[in-house]
Amino acid sequence: MQTQKRTRTLSPSLSLSLSLSRMENTVARGERYPAPLFPSNAASSSGGAGVCMMKTTWRNGQDESFIYFISSFLSSNSFRLNFVPIDPDFIFNCGGLSVAFVFITTWECNLIPYMFSRIQKLKEQFAHFYVVVTLQTKEQNDSFVHSYFKFGMELGRPTFVPVPDIEMGFEKIVKIALSLGVSKQQHAVWKLKAERMRSMQRMDLFIGIVTSIPGIDNHDANSLNQAIGSIEAIAKASKEDILEKTDLSAQKADIIRRFFRDPKFYLSPKLS
Repeated sequence: MQTQKRTRTLSPSLSLSLSLSRMENTVARGERYPAPLFPSNAASSSGGAGVCMMKTTWRNGQDESFIYFISSFLSSNSFRLNFVPIDPDFIFNCGGLSVAFVFITTWECNLIPYMFSRIQKLKEQFAHFYVVVTLQTKEQNDSFVHSYFKFGMELGRPTFVPVPDIEMGFEKIVKIALSLGVSKQQHAVWKLKAERMRSMQRMDLFIGIVTSIPGIDNHDANSLNQAIGSIEAIAKASKEDILEKTDLSAQKADIIRRFFRDPKFYLSPKLS
């Protein structure tokens, strides 16, 4: 006696439910959802990695399970997700830097002219702009390479990132946004440190010059810097100005005035 096989067609809602269930199991096994790219302790101390803006019409053209993947991946990396009507597919605001992306999830030959025309326009609008394109077969890769040169793309303007699947593509997007954001933050910190170092060097030079005046010490130099200002301003200040604005004695104020204005004083030998 032979057993007849039965085939059952799932309703769309049940199919999506099963798809999400399989995805949750995948998350639990850690297969397609890697560890967060942004350390959780750093994210919490800085208030999050940033904001991801997704184009509303791009979202509407994707499978719900992929949107679920994106939402989960962004959440695990401390990004806030917003759906907005923007020109690129994604804009990441990360570390004070905006990075725009076009994400081509399906390579369709009939849409190639439109895709490259759109890319040409967007590259003029954003300083940091990347195109992530999913190429799953050799034929698609060959078509992409041919189209890249056919439509006159410049190397690096923008940067194209070919990937074999959409999940890897979005992971690349987040990595690029994070790395650029971190780089800008480090550059800002470096500039702040460099400016602080220059300020300290200027102050050391100022104190060295002012304390070379007979009878003037570090306290007097700091007082003059705060109340009068630069060496040039001190040289132009009158004895009355120095007495009014600082705690220097009349004798020291007179020495400073004579030092900058009386050649006989500053050219005469001083005995320490």
